[in-house]
Amino acid sequence: MAPDFQSYLFIVPLFLAVAIGWWLGRRQKKVDHRPAANLSNEYFTGLDYLLNERMDEAIESFIRALEINSDTIPAHLALAKLFRRKGDVDRAIKLHQNLLARPDLSRNDFIRIQMALARDYFAVGLLDRAENLLDEIIRQNPPKESRFKALSLLIKLYEKEGEWHQALDTAARMTLDELKPLHRELAHYCCELAEQAIARQGYEEAQGHLRQATQYDPQSVRVGLLDARLAMAQQQWKTAIRHLTQVVERDPLFVSEILADLRHCYAECGRREEFARYLQSCMAQAPSTSVMLMLADQIKQQRGLYAAGSYVTEELKKRPSVKGFNRLIDMHIEHGSESARDSLRVLRGLTGQLELSKPVYRCNSCGFSGKTLHWQCPSCQKWGVTKPIQGLEGE
Repeated sequence: MAPDFQSYLFIVPLFLAVAIGWWLGRRQKKVDHRPAANLSNEYFTGLDYLLNERMDEAIESFIRALEINSDTIPAHLALAKLFRRKGDVDRAIKLHQNLLARPDLSRNDFIRIQMALARDYFAVGLLDRAENLLDEIIRQNPPKESRFKALSLLIKLYEKEGEWHQALDTAARMTLDELKPLHRELAHYCCELAEQAIARQGYEEAQGHLRQATQYDPQSVRVGLLDARLAMAQQQWKTAIRHLTQVVERDPLFVSEILADLRHCYAECGRREEFARYLQSCMAQAPSTSVMLMLADQIKQQRGLYAAGSYVTEELKKRPSVKGFNRLIDMHIEHGSESARDSLRVLRGLTGQLELSKPVYRCNSCGFSGKTLHWQCPSCQKWGVTKPIQGLEGE
């Protein structure tokens, strides 16, 4: 269990103890002391459990105390949140539903409890119920903060369902200030729609989605890649080159993602020499193993295998990488004597397995890694935080 969650498990029962103690003091002023006496017993039993770090027993005691006096809504909400974080969502749902059944709730408390119940439904995958409840909250014209929370959760719900149009339509109901923290996510929603349109050759529709994505995030790498893909699909090679080079301007770490397409576009335009110059400028400004290897291919075509091998050797001294070392071994196998080739093939088999076993991309937020570029991290669910790995095992 993570340290921060352990702290949370301690703080919530402590908060409940304080809340119940406060209400115990209020109840002692009333004429009938029998409920207060029962509350007192449960309260001090729970407090004893809490001091002895018996969290589950403490929570159960405080639950019984709250059942005797259910006026402490903040304590109920904190307890239900604890249940949800522990994975006991059914219990959180039941607690919130019982609170909503009370006739004496204020409007603000009623909306707060509805919002908490919607989070329960979202957490357990009851997305239809969560959607209906969030729509109901928004129709009540709640306070600004509650409305923003409801709209934000509704956007996440549509994201989870892959309903990109509905997510964007929901975002359009927010103010400009509220939208600012969501710009990156909204740009990716537009990109998802653009990819769907490109797949069915709806190029004009895709272009519209990409324009909208650019408005949300002018520096988006994904938008640049899709703009280039769209241009290539229509054989607009010069336009594609412009978009591909813009990707590197926006984030040099993505240079490895554009090289194959860029080479193809320059070849279609008959500008192979210009492509070689571009690679050289990339090596000067943002060196990368992929760029170095593509330059080595150019050198091999123009000056032969030996010159290409010498170039790779010198570059590996500056920036060693497994991928570069493997290419150098391949060159030696191709160029070396038959006796040396057998040993090199064995070595190449080992280093090749090493390269294949290593991830290519890593999330800069949670560290999740893999061989596929996920625009939304499968682990932390954040958008646009996964990039090609750098260093000895990467670029």
